[in-house]
Amino acid sequence: MTRTIRSRRKVYGQLLAHACRQPHRECCGILAGQDGLITQAFLAKNVAADPVRNYEIAPKEIVRLMGELRKRRLRLLGIYHSHPNWLDTNEPSLKDIALAYHSEATCFIVTPRPYATAPIRAFSIRDGRAMELEIQVLR
Repeated sequence: MTRTIRSRRKVYGQLLAHACRQPHRECCGILAGQDGLITQAFLAKNVAADPVRNYEIAPKEIVRLMGELRKRRLRLLGIYHSHPNWLDTNEPSLKDIALAYHSEATCFIVTPRPYATAPIRAFSIRDGRAMELEIQVLR
């Protein structure tokens, strides 16, 4: 059974642009919307000690972003980060799987590598397992 996640085209473009602005470091943020449709990307600052290999959103920024979602009456639907262009693939690393705290939120991994067949991939991560989801991009 293939599960599908729906996203607005503009959000898809924002994720690619964010990853391409810093192709040698991981970028990150959260994705929100309503009725299972991602309509907004909220870019976050990567405060990880080693942003080339990891990402981390500061707790204060998470609180601020979640407040913004409540104010706009949006639901958290995804968390995204990039894998720098020197990595071979944009699939969850063992660390990504171990740190997947929000099992209800889809994990999106972006690659800034030019000509990538799937520059954005989505995964449901639960109980230490990652299952790829189909991304349906809507207008």
